[in-house]
Amino acid sequence: MPTDALALLSRLLLASVFLPNAILKLSDPVGTAGYFESLGFPAPLGVAVATGLFELVGGLAIVTGFMTRVAAVLLGGFCIAAGLAGHLGQGADDPTLTFMHLQALLKDFGLAGGFLALALAGPGRFSLDGARGT
Repeated sequence: MPTDALALLSRLLLASVFLPNAILKLSDPVGTAGYFESLGFPAPLGVAVATGLFELVGGLAIVTGFMTRVAAVLLGGFCIAAGLAGHLGQGADDPTLTFMHLQALLKDFGLAGGFLALALAGPGRFSLDGARGT
């Protein structure tokens, strides 16, 4: 498969995590705020809305290939921060929950790696950045 097509596919796959999550967060900000409150975040409703908007804008930037390198670095950092805040050490005394949180943490780290690779490789020709020659 040509490099540009693979770049497009990787952008779509990476964004497939963020766009649905953004819609879920923004469609139920109170429920999302409850989760953030359980993690000890101040102003959990504000964090819920801000996180949802960040995931929406970042996901759309990745899909369209607009300012891809910047969006990819920001989303990569977000994945690391979200993984550490939401999953590190979670699960209490329940081995199943501990395992699930560890898997989620590793998934977040893997996504961060994918975003950093995208930032290095660039979005490819099938992108707004590619059309602009950036």
